Amino acid sequence: MLTAAAAALTMTLPAAADPLAKDVFGAFGSASQGPAVSIGNYSRGCAQGLVQLPETGPTWQAMRLSRGRNWGHPVMIDFLIGLSRAANQAGWQGLYIGDIGQPRGGPTLSGHASHQIGLDADIWMRPPGSLTLSPQQRENISSTSAVASNGLGLSGNWTPQHMSILRAAANDSRVERIFTDPVVKVAMCQMETGNRSWLRKIRPLNNHDYHFHVRLNCPPGSICERQNPIPAGDGCAEAAEWLAIRKNPSLAKPSTPNPNYRHPRTYRLSELPDQCRTVAGAP
Repeated sequence: MLTAAAAALTMTLPAAADPLAKDVFGAFGSASQGPAVSIGNYSRGCAQGLVQLPETGPTWQAMRLSRGRNWGHPVMIDFLIGLSRAANQAGWQGLYIGDIGQPRGGPTLSGHASHQIGLDADIWMRPPGSLTLSPQQRENISSTSAVASNGLGLSGNWTPQHMSILRAAANDSRVERIFTDPVVKVAMCQMETGNRSWLRKIRPLNNHDYHFHVRLNCPPGSICERQNPIPAGDGCAEAAEWLAIRKNPSLAKPSTPNPNYRHPRTYRLSELPDQCRTVAGAP
């Protein structure tokens, strides 16, 4: 069912109108009917037939429920539940799971550029202290940073279980890549003494110290745009460069901002894949 806001939007917009996609997709309270299909790009798309991660399970809790972003492709929901079990086996109670996506994907009303096709999820770095938090407690509690306040090393919040959980995630064939802070990547490169192949999927990205971001491959039956492939190798040297630049910003190579870049929240409905208009108008 549409929320009242979404129904009103659909009924009142003239046929020629081209609303902001975030306003259209941010208003839905339920997924569209039909088989699960991820459509378009992680940062410009939508999804049909998404399912909701249950708010609480034996080894997980969905956080910030007021955002309505605990919806994902069934493959993503299955992955998250499985990873929460792996976290439990590693010694945590389970996982606190942050944003996945909106009921029909699409650009969000705030925050993310990606998380649009049900194949992205943020997983908190904070080990759960309780898996019986109330909805209000889940609004008030915050994650903890795995990186020290100076941004140059791990914080005291880092545990061996972080390494085990990230390794388990990266070794899942459904995972395309994982974003985490360069400090975390460098530390894991130093810690790993066995098979290093999984490190390739761990990609350094600033502002990913309170959570790590898992991105899945496009599932069969979906119509996703392909990303550029991950470079060969374990990626450890690249992460070390990120950290060196953080220590000494003068080492950064000059770069020219893309004059054509626009944040996905500025996209109009017509700028999403054609199938997204069908998803937006579906029951």
